[in-house]
Amino acid sequence: MIQSMTGYGKSVLQLPTKKISIEIKSLNSKNLDLNARMPSLYREKELSIRKLIASKLVRGKVDFSLFMEITGEETSTQINQSVVKQYIKQLKSVISTGEDTEYLKMAIRLPDAVTTERDDIDEDEWIQIAEAIDESLEKIHTYRIDEGKTLELDFTQRVENIATLLDKVIDMDPERIEGVRERLNRGIAEIKEKVDENRFEQELVYYIEKFDITEEKVRLKNHLDYFLKALSSSDSNGKKLGFIAQEMGREINTIGSKSNFAPMQKLVVQMKDELEKIKEQLLNVL
Repeated sequence: MIQSMTGYGKSVLQLPTKKISIEIKSLNSKNLDLNARMPSLYREKELSIRKLIASKLVRGKVDFSLFMEITGEETSTQINQSVVKQYIKQLKSVISTGEDTEYLKMAIRLPDAVTTERDDIDEDEWIQIAEAIDESLEKIHTYRIDEGKTLELDFTQRVENIATLLDKVIDMDPERIEGVRERLNRGIAEIKEKVDENRFEQELVYYIEKFDITEEKVRLKNHLDYFLKALSSSDSNGKKLGFIAQEMGREINTIGSKSNFAPMQKLVVQMKDELEKIKEQLLNVL
């Protein structure tokens, strides 16, 4: 079962004195590109968070955000009263006229008027936060699976379209070979010279072998079957599907270059169009 690299998960946790909001967003990327934002209080946990996300999401451009909103009466930011009083005293000595509230407004903006005490992480709180992170990861995992189901339906339809076009190519091939034979006969007739029949047959066999696409048809059919098999496997391997798609493209291009037959080349163009749409979507597969 394939998974998309696009996903979104959010969890909100209400603690006694704060509200924690966790958001995880992911987009497609060749490797894991993780950007983490969180309050300085929780920075010591960043490494373990990164390891957890890497183990769950594997690949993608991932944005992890942990927001904290203080909802209780307690706060780690305190007014440094002695410093503020000293500032007000100095301001009054400089400006003799003025109200105390005006001095206070100026003093509170000056350096060290407000101090922030660094809190230690409450381990009981962190257990709850870690559970909320797991919940967000589970949501983004579910989102990726749902997106993967949509991609799988699209891939299956397009592979079936290529298979249908390949069947038309196979049905058309005898007509194409007969056309090669007729063109050679007409060319010989225009020369108006007596032709060695054995030599003519040898040349005919050479050209038919040169334009033969039997191997390409068989290989392309095998690649299509293999792609569908890999699509329905238990793991999600976008890189593997990408390699198979490259091989499919190789065989389609060879059929096009060897066909030398306008109706068949038209079918080849349609196959290329379907394959390009597959390749575009594969960029988003985990």
